Amino acid sequence: MSTVSADPGRTARRSQLFRLKPVDAIIAQQEEEGGHQLRRSMGLLQLTALSIGATLGTGIFVILGEAVPLAGPAVVLGFVLAAVTALFSALSYAELAGSIPVSGSSYSYTYATMGELVAWVCGWCLMLEYGVSVAAVAVGWGAYIDDLASGTIGAVLPEALSAPPGDGGVVNIPAVVVVLLAMVLLLRGTSESARVNTAMVVLKIGVLAFFCVVAFTAFRAGNLAPFVPMGIAGVTAAASQAFFSYIGFDAASTAGDEARDARRDLPRAIVLSLAVVTVVYVLVALAAVGAVPWPQISGSEAALADVLSIATGQTWTAVLLSIGAVIAIASVVLTVLYGQTRILYAMSRDGLVPPVFSRVSARRRIPVANTVIVSVLIALLAGLVPLGELANATSIGTLFAFALVNVGVVLLRRTRPDLPRTFRTPLYPLTPVLGVAFCVLLVFGLGSATWLVFLAWMVVGLGVYFAYGYRHSALRTEV
Repeated sequence: MSTVSADPGRTARRSQLFRLKPVDAIIAQQEEEGGHQLRRSMGLLQLTALSIGATLGTGIFVILGEAVPLAGPAVVLGFVLAAVTALFSALSYAELAGSIPVSGSSYSYTYATMGELVAWVCGWCLMLEYGVSVAAVAVGWGAYIDDLASGTIGAVLPEALSAPPGDGGVVNIPAVVVVLLAMVLLLRGTSESARVNTAMVVLKIGVLAFFCVVAFTAFRAGNLAPFVPMGIAGVTAAASQAFFSYIGFDAASTAGDEARDARRDLPRAIVLSLAVVTVVYVLVALAAVGAVPWPQISGSEAALADVLSIATGQTWTAVLLSIGAVIAIASVVLTVLYGQTRILYAMSRDGLVPPVFSRVSARRRIPVANTVIVSVLIALLAGLVPLGELANATSIGTLFAFALVNVGVVLLRRTRPDLPRTFRTPLYPLTPVLGVAFCVLLVFGLGSATWLVFLAWMVVGLGVYFAYGYRHSALRTEV
């Protein structure tokens, strides 16, 4: 009785789809590029500011008004619980960033631990987290520019020039402008854009510190009673809402090729940025619900401005806060746009996207063509396309990438226990397991429409992979 042998072609294809890129090969690839490397110019301060810049933006200015009606004054606990949830993934990111100190973030980590196909899926998710989300953030910047203009000169842009087709306009000029301004700054070089971002981070933290000082002068303990009017369920709901304002702490992990001491500084920057953002969020939330009765800001799209107006009876405080929001969102656009270009740079080095994205200018030591192409595409997306559910789907893509990083820590500990690690996730394996569990919990709490859009995005991504990435993979051509 004869047996049917397995199809060798199918076996080879399956082998390539899940072939790992060794950690040593990933790190050695940087050293082989000689003068065409990215310039290593970022220290701990710049890396920490990069992650803070990507995180501390629209979230605190908008999310507070949406989270307060879910938990009342206990929204403060919601921000703490959300921070703990983010911490599990942040600690896993810190370990992998210290073990695999290259650009590419979770894409590179996944390639080393789960293989090419999973790495592609992760990279495609990161295009949602970075590329689509920066377009959505740019749209929000335009809205704050209108608010600022209205409060200072009493004029706003006509709707035709401040919204895309389908949302009542023709083109969103402010959204296009902020993306192109970020592009110009990135093209000046990494060290220059890092300095500007650090300055913007200091300014927006200063504006939020000003908010806390003013709000705490109107603080009334009675505004916090009852503290948990909606019970534990309300705190949990507020935490789910607040979690997405912590997304961005992983931005430093996209700068592995440009950090002066990546193994030492990347883990520190990731953990330190999350700590700073958590302290800011908790203080702002406590000051807000302590200064005014929480029903007065429940559901407000400008909760912080409302708190200052009520607490002081003045309008200039809201104008100052709008200035802070404009700076904060501009910083998010700059840092997230930077992160998207570096992820594509890493994917291009591996052959999964065209080589134009990994060409580095010998003079500027940055991926010039990559930066221009990505910026122009995102500017068009922000200015002309109603993003709708696609922007909401970024949350699933982000959580999926976070879950993969947690799994990657476990796999790398088992397969490469000898690998040098400048940071080790504490309470291993409990921490990465909890990181995965919380990501799954939050993902399944999202709406069905968001899921459908995300699945459609993934189908498109798999089509791109099999049409281009699979055929041009550097691992495949080495075989």
